[in-house]
Amino acid sequence: KLTRDIMKNADGSCLAEFGDTRVICTATVEEGVPAWRKGSRAGWVSAEYAMLPASTSTRSRREYKVRKGRSMEIERLIGRSLRAVVDLHRLGELTVICDCDVIQADGGTRTAAITGAWVALRDAVNGLLAAGKLTSDPLREAVAAISVGIVALPGAAPACVLDLDYQEDSGCETDMNVVMTASGGLVEIQGTAEGAPFSRQQASELLDLAAKGIDELVRLQRAALQEEGA
Repeated sequence: KLTRDIMKNADGSCLAEFGDTRVICTATVEEGVPAWRKGSRAGWVSAEYAMLPASTSTRSRREYKVRKGRSMEIERLIGRSLRAVVDLHRLGELTVICDCDVIQADGGTRTAAITGAWVALRDAVNGLLAAGKLTSDPLREAVAAISVGIVALPGAAPACVLDLDYQEDSGCETDMNVVMTASGGLVEIQGTAEGAPFSRQQASELLDLAAKGIDELVRLQRAALQEEGA
C-alpha cells in the first residue's frame, strides 16, 4: 500500500507499506546544489535512510555522530535508483533530498524505501512544475524495487518467493534485491547465495518474478498519484 501526502511540511511524501514493513518517505526541495556540482547547470537528488529504535524486534540504537555502514549503503542505493530516472539538467540547480525513515521493519526496507521515495519525489517535482520553477519535467519514468529469494518451504522443495518478510529473508538460500524502471530497465541487482550457489536459470526465474512484482508496484505508484503513464 502506498499512501501519499502524509507529511504536512514536506514537498512530497508517501507511506510505503510492504506487509508489516512501513517506511515514511519524504522529499524536500532545496535551492542550490552541493559545492562540487556548482556551475554545472544541473541538479542533484540524494537520500537519507534510518531505522527508528522500535522498528525492529529488539531496540536499535539511534545514529548520531557515527553512521552505520548498512544505512550509508542503503541511502546510496536509494539515491542511485532515483537518479537513474531523473534528467538532472532539467532539474536545474536544485537539490531534492529524499528521507526514508523505517517505522516498522519486517524485511525489504530498502526496496520499500525506493518505491515510496519515488512517489514523494514525483509529488515534489509536480509542485515545482505547478509553481513554474521548472519548465519541463525532469522525471523520465517511474522506478520501484522488490526483494526475491529462494526459500525452503515446509514440506516442499525450495521455491522462488516474491517480497520476502524477515523470517523468509533470514532463512533463505538466495536473497536478491532488484531495482527496475517502469519500462523494464534494470537499475541494480543485489543477489547473494546464503548457502549453496544459485544457477543462471534460477537467477532468470528470480528476475522474472521481480519484474512481475515491480509491474504491480508501478501500478500502485500511479494509482497513489492518480497519474496515467507516470
